[in-house]
Amino acid sequence: MELRQLEYFVAVAEEQNFTRAAERAHISQSGVSAQIRRLERELGAELFDRSGRTATLTVAGKAALEHARAALAAAGALSEAVGEVTDLIRGRLTLGMVIGCTITPLFDALADFHRAHPGVEVVLLEDNSDRLVEGVRAGTLDLALVGTATAAPEGLESLTIVSERLVVTVPPGHPLAALPQVTLRDLSAYPIVCMPPGTGLRAVLDQACAAQSRQPVIALQASAADAIADLAARGVAVGILSDSMAARYRNRLTARTIADVETPALLALVWRAGQRPAVRELLVHARRAFSAR
Repeated sequence: MELRQLEYFVAVAEEQNFTRAAERAHISQSGVSAQIRRLERELGAELFDRSGRTATLTVAGKAALEHARAALAAAGALSEAVGEVTDLIRGRLTLGMVIGCTITPLFDALADFHRAHPGVEVVLLEDNSDRLVEGVRAGTLDLALVGTATAAPEGLESLTIVSERLVVTVPPGHPLAALPQVTLRDLSAYPIVCMPPGTGLRAVLDQACAAQSRQPVIALQASAADAIADLAARGVAVGILSDSMAARYRNRLTARTIADVETPALLALVWRAGQRPAVRELLVHARRAFSAR
């Protein structure tokens, strides 16, 4: 039994798909399948039911999963314990990042960290904020940059990077552009393009609308700020972005703060307490990079 077999087994169990697990492990699907078949022969039991569209755990697979995770964690802890004694940091660090992120200080922090600790493999994964938070809680991600409506998701540590109000973005000739400020009531007359559920911006908007018992017309949803800006610029719908996002499109869009949405949208790094040395060291680089903005 090899650690890589356990790693592939856990990846397939979490992804419920051999192709996605192979992408996550950076090897071919046939390689993942072959190693798991070898593991099953050694254990004398099938770990996955492959009859459906998804790879689901068998009874034996469910029994093996937590032990496999524990074995991988123990192996990582062993490497890190030796590394701390010898003043080296090694291993793998899995970082989640909200889709469409263009926060360059994060990339500066990653570059500085890589130069300081070349023995650490950094894996970067994109997803929506809700799934990233759950990944950090479950331990499949070491830390994540997420959009959120609260300073710290329950049970996690956090470092707030950006705190900004929501704004509407419209072409210069749009009726909302003539107003000094916009309210949710003003927005009710127009279709909206905004980010999907599971993102920090959408959470702030939904909470503010619910507090006023308003139901805006969400005509379109897009995960990338560029897409929202392009649709707003063409007059398809009123775009909802954060202040700094909207500033990138000031040459073709007029931005107005939504006066009665006072809760800011936050961008934050989140992680579990008691993290291992590699995570603690990356946080040092992140704090340094973001403080220099």
